[in-house]
Order: sequence, then C-alpha cells, then structure tokens
Amino acid sequence: MIHPTAIIHPKAKIDSTAEIGPYVVIDEHVELGPGCKVGPHAYLTGHTTIGANNIIHAGAVIGGVPQDLKYRGAPSRLRIGTGNTFREQVTVHTANDLEEDTVIGNGSLFMANVHIAHNVVIGNSVILANGVLLAGHVHLDDFAFLSGHCLVHQFTRVGKLSMMQGGSRVSKDIPPFTIVRNTNIICGLNVVGLRRHGFTTEQRLELRKLYHALFLSRRKMQEALADARTTFTSEPSRIMIDFIAATKRGICADHNANRATAGDGEDEENEGLE
Repeated sequence: MIHPTAIIHPKAKIDSTAEIGPYVVIDEHVELGPGCKVGPHAYLTGHTTIGANNIIHAGAVIGGVPQDLKYRGAPSRLRIGTGNTFREQVTVHTANDLEEDTVIGNGSLFMANVHIAHNVVIGNSVILANGVLLAGHVHLDDFAFLSGHCLVHQFTRVGKLSMMQGGSRVSKDIPPFTIVRNTNIICGLNVVGLRRHGFTTEQRLELRKLYHALFLSRRKMQEALADARTTFTSEPSRIMIDFIAATKRGICADHNANRATAGDGEDEENEGLE
C-alpha cells in the first residue's frame, strides 16, 4: 500500500490500510488514519492529525508552516476529520501558535489550488471551489459553498449554508443562509440550498421575513435584532440572529436596501412570499 519511492519518517504514524502514492513525503509528526489515499508528490508535514478516509491528490501540501511573520516556529497543530477530499495543489497550514489549532471537520471538498491559512476553522460538508483563498483565523460553518476564486479576509466568519458567487470577496461576516456577490454584498437567501437541506416552507417563509426585517427595513441593526428575537422563533431564525449579534467585523449588507422584498433569484409564488 506504500509506493517504494515514498519517503516516510520512521516515527510517522501511518495506518496499515492507508495508500501512499509515488514520491509522497510524510514527516515525523504526521498521523494518517485508516482508509486514507495520498496521491503522487503530496507532502504531509507539521504536527498534523488526519482522520479516516481522507483523499489527498497530487501535489497537495498539508500541514505547512503559517505564512505569518509572527510565527516563531512553535509546534502548532492541524487537525483534520474524516472523509474529506483535497484536490491538486491544495495547501493547508498549521496554526500560528499553540493556543488554538487549524481545524477541518468532516466530509468537505477542497478543489484544486485552494489555500487554507493558519488558525482557520472549517465545519462539515463545506465546498471550496478552485482557487478559493482563506486568510488566517477564518471560520466557515457547515454546508458553506464558496465558488471559484473567492477571497475571505482574516478573522471573517462565513455562516451556515451560505454561498459566495464566483470571484466574490468579503472582509465582513456572511450571515447564515445568504448569498454573497461582489464585495461584502448579499443578494438574498440561498433558497435552493435551504430546499435541498430539508427546510420547510414555513421555515423558509420566516427566514425571508427575517431577512427583510434585518437587511431591508433601513433600521439600525441592533434595534432590528432586538425586535427579531421576540418575533422570529424558529431554529433557523435563531441561528441567523445569534450569528449576526456575535459579529466583530460587521455584517455584509444587502445590495439594495430600498427594495420591498429580499431577492433570491427564485420563484417563490408557491410559498406565498410575494
């Protein structure tokens, strides 16, 4: 299961069921779980723990040191869960200190040339398309979808089931269930994603009304949040309200706060939203 050209440190912990391809290099402090497959010329380094059934394609560098001038060589960590796919030339860095780790959850897809910087935390079932760049300390919640060549500034949070259109860039937090385009602009709810994940008509209706109350009412956000806590009571609404209330960088704004309804690119007549 290990190609004879692979170079593996004798102290690395490699499960006997892992498959290691040609010219792979694995350093001393790497732990590779059962069922993993590592493609040609991949480099696994750093204090990196990789769970079961991850697939790492050709040329990926997993566990490299941070690109951070404050980093002083501490044995910082990268923790990866199960069932993720890292396509060609993906780079993932360890944290820049010992106080927190770079963390990737389960079941995510990172397409070619994605970069995941130090101290990033990624949830489960996330998709990052080709060329996505995540700066340090970014947090991505479950089911986030970032299209090709999106840019996310350091310390920015990306909410659950949110989506970034291709080439978008953000330096402010993206609310859960919304779609981002251009720079720090949201353009409605990710209705297709909500449907695919089993959100009921009632939940989508309430989120639509909540979106209007928070982003299109032209009220101060803190006032709108206070009223929303008493008006919108479903679990998805609570997730959005709590996420926005916790922001430190500010929240992406709707692209046209003067219009009457939140556009989402979907025909909602059958749900009574118009």
